[in-house]
Amino acid sequence: MDLYGDALNILKETSRTFYIPIIQLPLGLQEAVASAYLCLRAIDEIEDHPDLDNFTKAKLLHTISLTLQAGGDGFAVDAFYKGLKSHEHLLPEVSLRIREWAILAPATIAPRIWDATAAMADRMAYWAETNWIIRSESDLDRYTFGVAGAVGLMLSDLWAWYDGTQTNRIHAIGFGRGLQAVNIIRNHSEDLVRGVDFFPEGWSVEDVHHYARRNLALADAYTSALPAGPALDFCQIPLTLAYGTLDAMANGKSKLSRSDVLALLDQLTNTTK
Repeated sequence: MDLYGDALNILKETSRTFYIPIIQLPLGLQEAVASAYLCLRAIDEIEDHPDLDNFTKAKLLHTISLTLQAGGDGFAVDAFYKGLKSHEHLLPEVSLRIREWAILAPATIAPRIWDATAAMADRMAYWAETNWIIRSESDLDRYTFGVAGAVGLMLSDLWAWYDGTQTNRIHAIGFGRGLQAVNIIRNHSEDLVRGVDFFPEGWSVEDVHHYARRNLALADAYTSALPAGPALDFCQIPLTLAYGTLDAMANGKSKLSRSDVLALLDQLTNTTK
């Protein structure tokens, strides 16, 4: 199977939220965003791995970052394997194949994706080393910027690279923070089981809901300013699902069902026709 076809299969297996908007992007931009998503998913799976201790997570993430920083005209076939092979029996396919995802993007934008992934891997390593201790809203802002707000900045660069679309970078950060806050609320019970609490000290679920909605208001401003085109089409989907998830959790659900997701996407399609 060709690399991109294989990448799409892995993408579909790892995220129903982002598979749909990515495959709707025009060619060129589609490969770039898929490359970025899979590279970031590769390191995210390491950060969240239930069977790796924090020291090992940090070591693997720093190794990936250093390998990406050494990139030039691509990467040697074994460039990443040398740093991951001691844990290949534990790591998922999406992590082990990060080299393939890194070279998937068009050459004119690939280094921006490597840079974003390397920086995020180092930030994830920092949080693993500190056991994700979140004491204040500033800590939460740092974490949500490091693993999501910075993704908003990278996507803004991809839109500009593809067709010159300009965006508000502060709003881009809020977009990422808002989506991450929704994930934090949805996964709160599971995180507590593994000894991690992303809620600042003294914060309730309602407080994090307010934090999420405050940042998603910036996401609204971000998308409202986008011209018709692939960036707008892409951004509307995760934003719609984020609001839907918040509403579902406020009504006692743990997450959106598949039928809920399809209904929201159908509603979005009918609204934008």
